[in-house]
Amino acid sequence: MYTIDLNCDMGEGLSNDAQLMPWISSANIACGYHAGNKSIMQQTVALATQYSVAIGAHPGFDDPENFGRTEQKLPLNEIFDLVAEQVYSLQKITQESGTKLHHVKPHGALYNMSAKDALLANTIAKAVYQADKDLVLYGLSGSCSISEAKKIGLTTASEVFADRTYQADGSLTPRTKAGAMLESTEDCLRQVLQMIEYKTVNALSGECVSIVADSLCIHGDGAHAVSFSENIYRTLQKYSVDIKTI
Repeated sequence: MYTIDLNCDMGEGLSNDAQLMPWISSANIACGYHAGNKSIMQQTVALATQYSVAIGAHPGFDDPENFGRTEQKLPLNEIFDLVAEQVYSLQKITQESGTKLHHVKPHGALYNMSAKDALLANTIAKAVYQADKDLVLYGLSGSCSISEAKKIGLTTASEVFADRTYQADGSLTPRTKAGAMLESTEDCLRQVLQMIEYKTVNALSGECVSIVADSLCIHGDGAHAVSFSENIYRTLQKYSVDIKTI
């Protein structure tokens, strides 16, 4: 039997978190920098607890104007503090709520930059390890994020994307380029099933790229987020794929 974790970026001030929560196993909650605030974090933690969904911190650049999706060149010590502060803020809320933080997944530009930059990935991993060495680091399959986290002893979850397209090197197609997002349920389901069963994904240029699929991401801010997540969940159940967190 195949097993997959379904994760979703949440707590970003949108209105669909409650609709998404029944169809996922892990939630990545914005920590107030690229989006969200303390109240939203508390509400999302409560929702995740209600649905027995694993709770993760989703730290990003302090750039709400661009939703954390614009690259910033910061010194590594500032990156460390940026990640640590956000993880600690959600960690405190989970503790106050009588639950536990499970994982950390960087957001947006921070995620994509760390996928390619070993020093940046190592800095993020160290910040996570300092917060709690038992936290799971979610990162792009085949990326520096995964390799650097493993080097320092963190458990990792290699992540693939249900609603994004890929380049031949295994990176995600930049959102600024045409075809970056999958817009139809059929295309989305086709890609998801291929990634889980065959551990490959077809790049936009046609190459078949090998991947590791521990966790599958659905973007909560996507135009079809709720319908995609429900269709993915039901289709995986139909194919006897076990859906559970890492």
